[in-house]
Amino acid sequence: MSGDYDYIVIGAGTAGCVVASRLAERPGTRVLLLEAGGSDRRLMIQLPIGYGRTFFDPKVNWMYDTDPVPGLDGRSSYWPRGKVVGGSGSINAMVHVRGFAHDFDDWRAAGNVGWGWFDVLPHFIRAEDSDIAEPGVRGHGGPQHVTDISAKAHPLCQRFIAAGAGLGVPVSPDFNGSKGEGLGIFQINTRNGRRASTANAYLRPALRRGGIDLQTGAQATRLLLDGKRVIGTEYRQHGRLKTARARCEVVLCLGAIGSPQLLQLSGIGDGAHLGATGIEPLHHLPGVGANLQDHLAVSYFYGSTVPTLNQELGPLLGKARAALNYAWNRGGPLGMSVNQAGGFVRGAPSETRPNLQLYFAPVSYTQTPLSERRLANPDPFPAFLLSFNACRPTSRGWLRIKSSDPFAPPQIQPNYLDTEHDLAEAQQGIAMIRRIAAAGPLADIITARLVPEAEPANWIADFRARADTVYHPVGTCMMGPDPAHAVVDQRLRVHGIAGLRVADASIFPGITSGNTNAPTVMVAEKGAALLLEDA
Repeated sequence: MSGDYDYIVIGAGTAGCVVASRLAERPGTRVLLLEAGGSDRRLMIQLPIGYGRTFFDPKVNWMYDTDPVPGLDGRSSYWPRGKVVGGSGSINAMVHVRGFAHDFDDWRAAGNVGWGWFDVLPHFIRAEDSDIAEPGVRGHGGPQHVTDISAKAHPLCQRFIAAGAGLGVPVSPDFNGSKGEGLGIFQINTRNGRRASTANAYLRPALRRGGIDLQTGAQATRLLLDGKRVIGTEYRQHGRLKTARARCEVVLCLGAIGSPQLLQLSGIGDGAHLGATGIEPLHHLPGVGANLQDHLAVSYFYGSTVPTLNQELGPLLGKARAALNYAWNRGGPLGMSVNQAGGFVRGAPSETRPNLQLYFAPVSYTQTPLSERRLANPDPFPAFLLSFNACRPTSRGWLRIKSSDPFAPPQIQPNYLDTEHDLAEAQQGIAMIRRIAAAGPLADIITARLVPEAEPANWIADFRARADTVYHPVGTCMMGPDPAHAVVDQRLRVHGIAGLRVADASIFPGITSGNTNAPTVMVAEKGAALLLEDA
């Protein structure tokens, strides 16, 4: 393809693959899809457990670092983000969690008409091909497969679930169903033992149908404006500066970091900040890069009297058996995520909603620095981890470009633990983890705490010293009716700019309760539908 296009979608990540695919379903539509990274046709991307290798691979990962965070004792936080077709959905842990109905009802209550639970549910259903059936709630036959691993999860997961049940915590058969509160087994985005990213589920079939011009190694450097209308984009590919024009609209799908970064580089953002960085302010929109939210977690490690995944993935013989199992029937630990069990609980009886997400992984990495961890090289002794994060933290950070250089990473400040609310929920989470670890039948197999737990008076100090991101940044192009704070309206149109929308995790008004990949797919599905309605 060459020349002008009907639509330009910038970013072939989780959202961009969906948006481009759905737009190209309309006959005669021509879509240019730009991706700064390269192909996702790599073994360690398609192999589900391979995300341990892509965690620090600059070939497929932007590998951002935040500014020092006051709430983390001045530590910075490492933020891996996908620089590859499929985006972060090509390098994540594949956990599929929609979030709760109240998450989206809160979006609607904030002035975003059409984004309540019953508004977004059809888009969740349309997207998925789920192993679990619940009519009117779960989807079947959609592009992205959702695998139920409950029959394949490590046996220790059931001890974790039983320990919570003994404390009165409900058991959830389906976190994405009508009874999502409680402990249970996570579902993951795989199909036949391979990663079911949106690149595999949406884009690849769409490329075979035609209508999409996918350009990799093509990094957008700025948007092209005619007055207050975006008419195209400039991008650099293989050392050459190129331009492309859109007859209908340009759609940003670069995620919570890339979308506000490109807007600012294009002169759309806080005018004073842009001027200070050498960018001519073309449209004052102070919310660009603000409202940054993320989930913050800490892990606790326990020795075990029974074997864990450490014994399956650590020894050479165990690796060989796992490889043979995967090669023979796409089964075993190589075809799954190590994040197998967890759930959504209330940290105190006074809580009206589940406010903590728990994680149980039958594996541990206490003897390896974070920068050297690989999922196939766990501790040489049986152990497991328990972890938690608050579902809906109230701390808000920000993202800003540091200069007019489009290839320079932006300045990121997440402001973790910036509110008393978030500190109180950290206390709740630590107490919940301790109660579960002390309850049978999980306590029956624990030999020792491998990371010494602090006394209650020092819980928050330990949390500040060890907590880190769960890799769920959202909100930096917030959806809302007021352009003094929000970036896009309820139809995902950038306030005050024609021909431009944002359809990715950056538009979340509030972070959802759980992993953010599935709601990002929903946003992309709904965003594409809005584009086609307005065409």
